[in-house]
Amino acid sequence: MRLFAISDLHLSLGVDKPMDIFGDRWVGHERRMREAWDAMVGPDDWVLVGGDTSWGLTLDEAKPDLDWVGARPGTKILIKGNHCTWWTSLAKLQRVIHPSVRLLQNNAWKLPDATVVIGTRLWDPPGAPWAEPGAEKIFAREVERLKLSIAAGEKLAGRRTIALVHYPPRYTDGRETPAVPLLQAAGVSQCVYGHLHGKDHQYGFQGEAGGIRYHLASVDAIDFRPIELPPG
Repeated sequence: MRLFAISDLHLSLGVDKPMDIFGDRWVGHERRMREAWDAMVGPDDWVLVGGDTSWGLTLDEAKPDLDWVGARPGTKILIKGNHCTWWTSLAKLQRVIHPSVRLLQNNAWKLPDATVVIGTRLWDPPGAPWAEPGAEKIFAREVERLKLSIAAGEKLAGRRTIALVHYPPRYTDGRETPAVPLLQAAGVSQCVYGHLHGKDHQYGFQGEAGGIRYHLASVDAIDFRPIELPPG
């Protein structure tokens, strides 16, 4: 098996919200993602999907987009993004989600190659100039969810641990969010994140720091094609 990552699909098959309003780069992005995914990913592969999957506000509106993810090759691990208002309870989601999709919330998943995947959505770092009021409270809640996921992952006793989050835990200006020490203590070797688009790509740290290799997987940062993660 191989492991891929992709984030911020921003599908709108159930609502009228085309992404090309954000620029020519987004024209036909659903088709481009579908063709690349179907060509690159095999049935035995796994794909980490880092949030903001659908523009739907409700689960009914998001269902066509979730079905789109389910129809793609491979087994998918899906987390919540900041626009995922349709993500209510795991019980409701699990009743309608495709069998090939795994939901990551306060839990962890062990892959066939003994990779353990942990993670949560995170939020804007407290005290950041761009953070909205209340960010500290939301981030604190996300930290607790990350701790639950890490604890679940430790019980699975894998050979390596990869984190899947939506917001970047680390920035190019050297800013580290409170999530970083937790990821390091958990022995995370790679971290996949999204959320950033366009000119904001420059603010997300990519590369290795503190023993963790960070990957920005927002679709417009990876040419709308899944990226394959290193096997080590």
